[in-house]
Amino acid sequence: MPLHIARLDDAPGSPFPPVGLALAEPDGLLALGGDLAPARLLDAYRHGIFPWFSEGEPILWWSPSRRAVFRTDGVRLSSRRRRELRRSRWRVRADDAFEAVIHACAHRPRPGQPGGTWITAGMIAAYTGLHRLGHAHSIEVFDRDEDGEEHLVGGLYGLAIGRMFCGESMFSARPGASTVALAALARRLHGWGWPLLDAQVPNDHTRSLGVETWSRDDYLRALERLRDAPEPAGDWRGRFGEIPAAALAAGTPD
Repeated sequence: MPLHIARLDDAPGSPFPPVGLALAEPDGLLALGGDLAPARLLDAYRHGIFPWFSEGEPILWWSPSRRAVFRTDGVRLSSRRRRELRRSRWRVRADDAFEAVIHACAHRPRPGQPGGTWITAGMIAAYTGLHRLGHAHSIEVFDRDEDGEEHLVGGLYGLAIGRMFCGESMFSARPGASTVALAALARRLHGWGWPLLDAQVPNDHTRSLGVETWSRDDYLRALERLRDAPEPAGDWRGRFGEIPAAALAAGTPD
């Protein structure tokens, strides 16, 4: 652990250091310590900073030099995925099952992560608290069996900061379900006039879906334009409504 990064004051409301002081290696490590209280988390995201650490480590705060960003009209579905969706029974909603989504994101097995992800019990509690305050949201993909019973098959969660959605994690219990959640979220955000969706750090999967890699400065300039937009916190169930996955196949309005 580097010893020369900033240590956050325990006092509520203590500021983060300027993001320009983030380390080049590991890329973006800015500070350690503090807490996961709602005010501190919201302040972090407003300044392009997010927590990322493992169980047993201090809280680590990051602002990477290269940022993964989706344009909400730029999420790409493959031709194969679109063909599959044309006959899909899946439906996409928001904020119906936040706790189920975040627990699934934490515990879904992933290659190279046999113990789950970085989403610790403390992180689950913190983001569930933000959800109850109307700042964190989940997007859920449901399948319905022949008896009419619904099953959660995929989803994602993240924070709304003004008109910027900051994605945190996603999961699939069925192939492609998280991609459907992402595509449905992007459609709704675009319709609301929210132009961007933050995906933090680029990877091969998000690149295949159309993510762009921006410099930290470009991302912060966009964030500054969007973070103070008059978007009230609150439950998204009514606002988001329901999107049939089949409607995503051809990009048709739902």
